[in-house]
Amino acid sequence: MASRSADSRAPERPSEDESEQQPSGRTRGLPRALALTLASAVVWGVAHLWAGRRIAGGVLMGLFALLVGAGIGVGIWLKSNPFHLAGQLDLLTTIVAGMLVLGLVWVLVVVWSYVVVRPAGMSAGPRTAGSVAVAVLCFAVAAPTVWAAHTTYVAHDTITSIFHSAHSNGREVDTSDPWNGQRRVNVLLLGGDAAANRTGVRTDSMTVASIDTETGNTVLLSLPRNLEKVQMPAGPAHDRFPYGFTGDGPETPGLLNEVYQYAEDHPDLLPGVGKNHRGPELLTKTISGILGQRVDYYILVDMFGFADIIDAMGGVKIRITHPIPYGLQGGVLEPGYRKLKGKDALWYGRSRTDSDDYARMGRQKCLMRAIAKQADPQTVLTKFDKLAAAAKRAISTDIPQELLPPFIKLSQKVKNGAQIDSLSFVPPLIYTGNPDYPLIRRLTAKALTEQEAGPSASASPSASASPSDSSSPSGSPRPHSSSDASGSGGTGSGGSEGTGGTGAPSPSPSTKPVNLESSCPS
Repeated sequence: MASRSADSRAPERPSEDESEQQPSGRTRGLPRALALTLASAVVWGVAHLWAGRRIAGGVLMGLFALLVGAGIGVGIWLKSNPFHLAGQLDLLTTIVAGMLVLGLVWVLVVVWSYVVVRPAGMSAGPRTAGSVAVAVLCFAVAAPTVWAAHTTYVAHDTITSIFHSAHSNGREVDTSDPWNGQRRVNVLLLGGDAAANRTGVRTDSMTVASIDTETGNTVLLSLPRNLEKVQMPAGPAHDRFPYGFTGDGPETPGLLNEVYQYAEDHPDLLPGVGKNHRGPELLTKTISGILGQRVDYYILVDMFGFADIIDAMGGVKIRITHPIPYGLQGGVLEPGYRKLKGKDALWYGRSRTDSDDYARMGRQKCLMRAIAKQADPQTVLTKFDKLAAAAKRAISTDIPQELLPPFIKLSQKVKNGAQIDSLSFVPPLIYTGNPDYPLIRRLTAKALTEQEAGPSASASPSASASPSDSSSPSGSPRPHSSSDASGSGGTGSGGSEGTGGTGAPSPSPSTKPVNLESSCPS
């Protein structure tokens, strides 16, 4: 009896589990709980399994394994067809929603894991520290998914703002044969000069990029802005100007760069075609007739928005071979290998001071080449928001959404080693005041045929080529003439501006396209 009484009075020692509930034990258990929560953020279910909740832990681990497997599958699919998403707008919308849901679920898993393993009865200090640590971990988990969702949304918004469905343009697109069996796709690249102090849009830069759909080899066919007496396509436009375009009254000279705005101002020329579509349609048809080639699509870039795109890229590197004066303030782009900001790049492509239209046409092509080479995926990804915003302001086109994946794939061929040749129809080859349009069409067909046939065909003589040209293959380095207009040579020995307005053609005009790799300074 005495022994039992003594035992009943003896103080009980806390068990190991009970000691865990004491303040010091609770505080010591916090780092372990945070470590388990972090492990569960990396692999779902770790904390639950440690706490003995095998069913919940197993379900979470199973879901995580499915997510990882799905991610690997999507990655393999995108690697084999990396441009497929560009034309799948519904899929992009689903991805945005899915990324947001995934981020929310991941945050809930982190919070739940901490609740399962956190020590009970912690004082205010440790409890606050644990909550802050878990909040930081939740942010770290959610940020990548939110960023991915935001980037996907911006891509979706940019695509839908610039590109429209083929059905809305009255076209039918077969994605299994995007080029309709054609060997080449011809895209008209327009540079619009729509300044605040000017009325309407003047297309001072007009180049047709004829791209081989198999190889990516490209011929750039450039027309000067001051071509006169251009033949209009059949219909109301031709009825009004049966002998060639003469402009809108005596105050306009009737140049090629006026056609766009004339169509916008005269709806009767294109009945049923809406505003902002009349200009591209009439100019596309007109240039198609000049070159004797169909023009499949157009891309119009506002020149001042173009400067924003350059700034969004972080500038463009280009070699300047001689001083280029510009502006009313006496600015000069000095020679050297320079990184130009948007404004300077714009002047590089537009300045005619101590130069002419034809020299700047060559500089514009070299600038396009530099941008294409420097717009690498890393630049696009890191500056995506700025590039997307600038592109929405600067670009308009009739390329359908459905053709974005094949066009992006084709552009990669152009960028990765394809041959890019340039042929400019400028003096002394073509007298802009009274152009020889049949000659333009013959030279265009010849340039395309020779590039498709390869270097051997380019090296063979032809009736339309001068003796000096026929002895060297297309794309081989040779001295720059004004028809090259590379921006690194003179101001056009036979141009209407370069010769005081005489415009007399040279006895031996260059008739062959020039490879941009050799004509652009590097």
